[in-house]
Amino acid sequence: MAATGDEAAAMDSISRVAPPTDLNLQPEPDQKKDVSGTENRAPATKRPSNNNDGGVETAEEATEPAEPDINELCRDMFDKMAVFLQGELTATCEDYKLLENMNKLTSLKYMEMKDISINISRNLQDLNQKYASLQPYLDQINQIEEQVTSLEQAAYKLDTYSKKLEAKFKKLEKR
Repeated sequence: MAATGDEAAAMDSISRVAPPTDLNLQPEPDQKKDVSGTENRAPATKRPSNNNDGGVETAEEATEPAEPDINELCRDMFDKMAVFLQGELTATCEDYKLLENMNKLTSLKYMEMKDISINISRNLQDLNQKYASLQPYLDQINQIEEQVTSLEQAAYKLDTYSKKLEAKFKKLEKR
């Protein structure tokens, strides 16, 4: 709901009041603490109002000085925050050092694996060359095996044929 008339003029005059520039967070020298811990303050001085509108009052901002231990608490908080952040940064730095060491070790392992694979490749080439040099002998062995197999089959055929002949011969003798 929009303000009209006197309400709008009052809001406008409040918004034109300059903000206080003398905010002091340190305790004022005229403040005294009594034994009960409560503060006895001197009466606040009123600032002159620069409001020309006679019918509208303006509110003055009440400024309470900061308690002396708030500053100490802030320092303590910042010190602890600094320790915390230092710990976080140290942990991050240690993580990066660990990653760097792991990368170095991994690189060394890959170098070892590369050397091993090069040796395996050389050995495989040597074996292939030896196999190639043995290939004619292996071919001869295969030929001999085929000949032995054919001789064996011929021997079985000869054996069966001789058994048939023997059986015929025995038949002829019986007669």
